[in-house]
Amino acid sequence: MRLSQLLWVLSFVAGGFAVVYYTIIREDQLPLIAEAIRGVDATRSDDVYTTAADIVYWSGFAIMVTILLIQITLLVSFMSRREGIRWWQLATLILQALLFALALELVAGGEKGVLLRQLLAGQCGLVLLALLISTFPAAIHWTARQHDVRRGLVGSSATDL
Repeated sequence: MRLSQLLWVLSFVAGGFAVVYYTIIREDQLPLIAEAIRGVDATRSDDVYTTAADIVYWSGFAIMVTILLIQITLLVSFMSRREGIRWWQLATLILQALLFALALELVAGGEKGVLLRQLLAGQCGLVLLALLISTFPAAIHWTARQHDVRRGLVGSSATDL
């Protein structure tokens, strides 16, 4: 369980770094996003493409932050041994994969987008590993106990020591 927890935390670090890096490269990415949108329909004015690029950028940012916060919340629930949490964690992995596909197409273009794509792929990989490890038999037994088993004498407390 500790390895699964460590992998989740490492995925949060990668996701947090991706969000910060995405913010840093914003000015470089906006023209690339606008060009990708212009490729769909080139009959609009430049202001439309600039506004659409802003909307796509901030939507990608909001999705990245939301997925990260949901995953943190689900990890806390998982460590509290809530039933069915692995399914919710799997759903966030699927959302992350969709975000990665979006990043490949729209928001992570150009030279500076390479690191963003690598961070998002690394985050997806860490989440997948954490989910796989959390399905090992020992992890399933840990979850099924529903409470911590403490060592020591029955009826003893910390003040008796």
